[in-house]
Amino acid sequence: MQLNLTKPLAFFDLETTGISVGGDRIVEISIVRVNIDNSTDILTKKVNPGIPIPEFSSKIHGIYDKDVVDCPSFKEIAPQLAQFLTNCDLAGFNSNKFDVPFLVEEFLRCDIDFDLKNRKLIDVQNIFHMMEPRNLTAAYKFYCDKPLENAHSAEADTLATYEIFKAQLARYENTELIDEKGNTYKPVKNDMSVLSTLTARTRNVDLAGRIVYNDNNVEVFNFGKHKDKSVKEVFEKEPSYYNWMMQGDFPLYTKKVLTQIRLSMKG
Repeated sequence: MQLNLTKPLAFFDLETTGISVGGDRIVEISIVRVNIDNSTDILTKKVNPGIPIPEFSSKIHGIYDKDVVDCPSFKEIAPQLAQFLTNCDLAGFNSNKFDVPFLVEEFLRCDIDFDLKNRKLIDVQNIFHMMEPRNLTAAYKFYCDKPLENAHSAEADTLATYEIFKAQLARYENTELIDEKGNTYKPVKNDMSVLSTLTARTRNVDLAGRIVYNDNNVEVFNFGKHKDKSVKEVFEKEPSYYNWMMQGDFPLYTKKVLTQIRLSMKG
């Protein structure tokens, strides 16, 4: 279908070294600019981020340090990108929360004021979630093909979740996916250890995700001014940070984990 446009609409996606807008960098950007007449222009660039690409990020997008070592920095291509996006509204998938803030941050580092005031921002993911709800009732209808009675009562919701889980295993256990290297694999197995790893968003040390394991299996902070820094190293250099967290509004389990880490330093 033809888009009803009064100005160009630029769909774009970023691959990055991580998810921290302040600390991470872009390693690839692709823009599909849909012009008013619905013709399209495409611009795709790999970027040397100037910092190492973590292994876990490379495994997601398939871009490794060796792939961008000879690529331009973002600062070198920023003028071209800004020109390409002149007078464009912006669109993407989860772009309002991730891609747009990330791109603007990169432009600001290059002293380019990428103004959003006169741009419309369209997040395709939000339309998807609005029109195809991803709540328990919708999942029950999708997997079990029947309406959920007494939704939001604890027992009904728990039993529904159990039924959905079994239906997911039956549907996906032998389903193959293709990874970024073109290899086929079957991620869903009737194995609780495998499923626990599959559904974990981060390798949390505490339940709240304030402390996580990095690629070297070291406990690091996952927030604030010490994000990605070793908990032990922070406590060694700034002992008062432990006291600040213990007195702060953090979950008791997080405080318990912090205390265990601190005590292990004295062993």
